[in-house]
Amino acid sequence: MLNRCIILLAGGLVLLIRSRAPLRLGLAGGGTDVPPYCDRFGGAVLNATIDLYAYCTIEPSVDGRIHFVGADMCAGESHDLAPELPTEGKLALHAGVYNRIVREFNVDEPLALKMTTACDAPPGSGLGSSSTLVVAMVQAYAEWLHLPLGEYDVAALAYQIERNDLALQGGKQDQYAAVFGGFNFMEFQADGHVLVNPLRIKPSIVSELEGSLVLFYTGQSRESRAIIAEEAQNVQRGNEDAIAAMHSGKAEAYRMKEALLRGDIARLGEVMLAAWDAKKRMARCISNDRIDRLYDRAVQAGAYCGKVTGAGGGGFMMFLVDMTRRCAVIQTLEQLGEGKVLGCHFRTEGAEAWRVEVPDRISRDHSTAARTL
Repeated sequence: MLNRCIILLAGGLVLLIRSRAPLRLGLAGGGTDVPPYCDRFGGAVLNATIDLYAYCTIEPSVDGRIHFVGADMCAGESHDLAPELPTEGKLALHAGVYNRIVREFNVDEPLALKMTTACDAPPGSGLGSSSTLVVAMVQAYAEWLHLPLGEYDVAALAYQIERNDLALQGGKQDQYAAVFGGFNFMEFQADGHVLVNPLRIKPSIVSELEGSLVLFYTGQSRESRAIIAEEAQNVQRGNEDAIAAMHSGKAEAYRMKEALLRGDIARLGEVMLAAWDAKKRMARCISNDRIDRLYDRAVQAGAYCGKVTGAGGGGFMMFLVDMTRRCAVIQTLEQLGEGKVLGCHFRTEGAEAWRVEVPDRISRDHSTAARTL
């Protein structure tokens, strides 16, 4: 039987479990990791994790119930102790992860706990925030219950919870990016296997790329479900143009890998431009008049090219620009008053979890505050 309680330590200290997982930028191949395309043709994606994170804390439940808090969403819910919780509302991901962990790893014995989460980017940002949050939660449970889960295990479990248990449409890259961290070339094989190939990028190339990127939040979170559904339908219906666009996007992922390893930023810009053109043909709602206008203004200010990161329709856009023109592009975008520029640095660390001791009084104060949400 696995440990089902969080220990109250001597001296009035409480042992908390914390975790975090990094968000990612999709550089090329996005959409080819989405079934049924990857199941029929195989997919390839190049992505990199950045210094924005999803966080999770598991701590004692002072009343023996189950409490979930989405601190960044000002959302909270409580449940009586049970092995299965309803998966509805804002915190459906929390309940879905809890249900799977209890069923698969705790022989249907319920867990009394308080879980608090937060994310540096909102849902629908295009940075994989929802999937990254699921990874952070799974990683926290794995640390708490001493689960023998490797990197591929955590990523696959997070994917299954989202796509199978909760029936949320989407691709496969986000979970693996959050778990592994760094620059990764991922291959999604037709037989369901996933291969994560870490790329050893020279520090000077990473620095050049960081200095050449502008990350811009459009201020509009988008619902990716409709876009992903249309991409899937296009494959199922044999839409030749959409399928050809996905083939092209996959090919651009291979080309971008080569450009990145060589440190050829100019070539990388050419590939990103081609990849964005291909992505827009995968589904009608990937771009819109506002995104096109923001893109054009950034290019006029000196950007080589750009793309949305994620399914499309809104969220974050990324632009590639010569360092000498970076300030001009940033000023142009900020003056539009339609979003904000965020700093962006790459990170090589993937999901991690750790234990921390805090005074019992602090834990109880936090629990009281959470119940007021």
